[in-house]
Amino acid sequence: MGSAKPFPRSPCAVANSLDFVGDKWSLLVVRDLLRGKRTYKELADSPEGIPTNLLADRLRRLEDAGIVSSTPYQERPVRYAYALTPKGKDLADVLRAFVRWGKRHIPGTIVLGETGASGGTARKQAPRRARSKRSKQEAVGSKRRSLE
Repeated sequence: MGSAKPFPRSPCAVANSLDFVGDKWSLLVVRDLLRGKRTYKELADSPEGIPTNLLADRLRRLEDAGIVSSTPYQERPVRYAYALTPKGKDLADVLRAFVRWGKRHIPGTIVLGETGASGGTARKQAPRRARSKRSKQEAVGSKRRSLE
């Protein structure tokens, strides 16, 4: 009977899960695959702007971990379609928990693709500092106009 493989840090489920998907990009790749993106180009075009070398690395790591599978859809040059395995699909609950937490505790965050009250697709908002500066400039401009 073989001995169990030792854990890199500890037997903690959180620590071991983070070893697979705890970097800045992996869960965003999973998010996009859950939302229907399939090709490298579709994944690279995400609004977060993952550098292509990191995207290639994350896809390889996620495939090695059994979270993503790839299937060639073109021979020359070889191009792959990516899909989540059942193990990868199980991360949907983790992402939903992140969404709930983010919407509750980080003001102004959105769910990409979520339809707002106007019926349009929600867009990424400008950073707070830029909005504040713009608001101040508008206020100064309207004050000047009212003094003239």
